[in-house]
Amino acid sequence: MKIIDIENWDRKSQYNFFKNYEDPFFNITATLDITNLYRFCKAQNLSFFIAGLYVANKAMNQIPEFKLRLDNGKVLAFDEIAISSTVLNDDDTFSFCHFKSFSSIKEFVENGLKGIENLKNGNVDIAEVNRIDVIHSTTIPWVSITGFKHARNGNEKEIGIPKIVFGKYYNQDNRKIMPFSVEVHHALMDGIHVGLLYEKMQQIIDNLK
Repeated sequence: MKIIDIENWDRKSQYNFFKNYEDPFFNITATLDITNLYRFCKAQNLSFFIAGLYVANKAMNQIPEFKLRLDNGKVLAFDEIAISSTVLNDDDTFSFCHFKSFSSIKEFVENGLKGIENLKNGNVDIAEVNRIDVIHSTTIPWVSITGFKHARNGNEKEIGIPKIVFGKYYNQDNRKIMPFSVEVHHALMDGIHVGLLYEKMQQIIDNLK
């Protein structure tokens, strides 16, 4: 992790423009073709849910802007970020689970399954869930979303953690299409970076073999 020199940062003007907005976040919801991800998970007997987290996490780690966070007026650039996701409980409530980064999808899924099992057994590391070098993720498998608004407690603009949502996939022209929502802090990135995320996620999905 390093601290960005804001005075010599190439997006200094954008950062200064958006940093004090009451609501500096913007949200884009678009679709991914997850046909190959679905096929791969079926063939390899992998959790489709955790595999989706892997794709998002791997793509975000390839884009420097998604690894930026705010901390007491400083801009931090992390070397690597993990992902924190909601996990549905047996009573239809939810808990938060931390998923560490792995270069291999099979390692990521295996470690993720262990994390969920630990969560169900009450072995939760709150410090992991409260880290800022993460992405916040949730899944809405009941609705093919076309937009999303996150609940916020007011201090997120001082941290800048990206939030993502996986929606319910549907069939279209013999392909499986999934709506995917991305919400990010405008002082840290712009629409071009979110567009790049969709592009990289699609590339990762299409290259699974």
